[in-house]
Amino acid sequence: MEIEDDSRATAYTTLAEGPDFRHELEIRRSRFITVLRRSPDEDTARSLVAALRREFHDARHHCSAFVVGPDRMVQRSSDDGEPSGTAGIPMLEALLKRETAPGVTNLSDVSAVVVRYFGGILLGTGGLVRAYSESVSAALDAAPLVQRRRLRLHAVSVPHAAAGRLENDLRSAGYVMAETGYGANETVLRLALPDEPAAMADAGARLAALTAGSAVLQPEGTEWIDVP
Repeated sequence: MEIEDDSRATAYTTLAEGPDFRHELEIRRSRFITVLRRSPDEDTARSLVAALRREFHDARHHCSAFVVGPDRMVQRSSDDGEPSGTAGIPMLEALLKRETAPGVTNLSDVSAVVVRYFGGILLGTGGLVRAYSESVSAALDAAPLVQRRRLRLHAVSVPHAAAGRLENDLRSAGYVMAETGYGANETVLRLALPDEPAAMADAGARLAALTAGSAVLQPEGTEWIDVP
C-alpha cells in the first residue's frame, strides 16, 4: 500500500483508467488511426506498438511516442519508416505540450501510436509533421483525462457496523477515499489527504466530530491516486 518516491512532482495528468482510446482522421486520402494507452511504465507503452503491428499488419507505418513518470523523465519516439523527424517527434511534442489546464503542461504516463494507411498522395515533410501532430492532438481533445496526485494516506479503524455510514459521510464532505481493508472485528478506511498540516488537522477534527472522538487518523505513507 505504501509508496514512497523522490519525484519532485506532486500531481500530473494522464488518461483515465479504461480501454485504449481510438481516434481516426483522414488527411488527403491517408488514414491516420491514433491509439492512446495509459502507460505507467515503458514496457506497457512498448506493448501497444507490438499489439497494433499485429492488428494493423497491412499498414505502412506504426509511428509512436510516449512519456512516462510523474516528472516525465522517460520520453521516446519512433518515425517507423517515415522521413526522419516527421512523425515520432511531432507526436511526442503533442503529448509534452498538451495544456491540461491554463498554462499547465503535465501530461504523462501516456503512449500514442499513429497507424497510417497511405492514400496515394504524398504529403511532404511539412504535411507529415502537421498530420501526425494533429492526429495525436485531436485524439487528446476527445480522450478522457484525469488528474493523478500524490496524496498522504491515513487509516481509520472502526467497527464494521459503523464503517458504511462513516465512509459516506467522509465522501460527502469531499474526502478522497483509498482502498478499504477488513479485519475480523473492524473495517479500515483510508483517507488520501494533501500533504499539508492544515488538511490533516481539518480531517482529524472532522473525524473526531463524526465518531465522537472514538476514531483517529493513523499515517500510512503516500500513494499516487486518481482524483476527480
